[in-house]
Amino acid sequence: MYTIKKAEFVLCAAWKSQWPDNDLPEICLAGRSNVGKSSLINTITNHGKLAKVSGTPGKTRTLNFFNINDELRLVDVPGYGYAKVNDKIKETFGDMIDTYLRERDTLKGLVLIVDYRHKPTRDDIEMYKYAKYYEIPVIVVATKEDKLKRNDLKKNEKIIKETLDFDKNDMFVKFSSLYKTGVDEVWECILKLCQK
Repeated sequence: MYTIKKAEFVLCAAWKSQWPDNDLPEICLAGRSNVGKSSLINTITNHGKLAKVSGTPGKTRTLNFFNINDELRLVDVPGYGYAKVNDKIKETFGDMIDTYLRERDTLKGLVLIVDYRHKPTRDDIEMYKYAKYYEIPVIVVATKEDKLKRNDLKKNEKIIKETLDFDKNDMFVKFSSLYKTGVDEVWECILKLCQK
């Protein structure tokens, strides 16, 4: 079990020049708006207000860097697939994320957050393919596990993996912010990637 002694917001960056020094391994967290990204960050860091949870999807407009135990950083990227964000902003998001994923030397992996109850969206598939293209290891975290019946877990996991064309070298974690299911597993996967 990974003990969180320190979890703090470092900075938000819209441009490469604002990124923090390359001194710690980083794990990027991506998912469509409203999939529970902020809740995931707050749950795994045991810090209720580290990432702002908003009722309005599409609130994150920058890369948000969080320092964990002075050992690694979590990087929250803007949620994708939010219809009310105009095309210009979507394009800016895309460029910002693209630059980060392609050019960040300390990036060790991507946590792709999907909703356990639903088939991954086109945006989820694109994000997964993008990571595979750049050979970025992926941890697929399926949130809202508590909202599924026990006998749907296996079936939905199969649908998610088939839809993404899941690489067996990647990792899959069942997660619930409500019951804190999967917290240890998420950290186990993150630390494994950070040590590579």
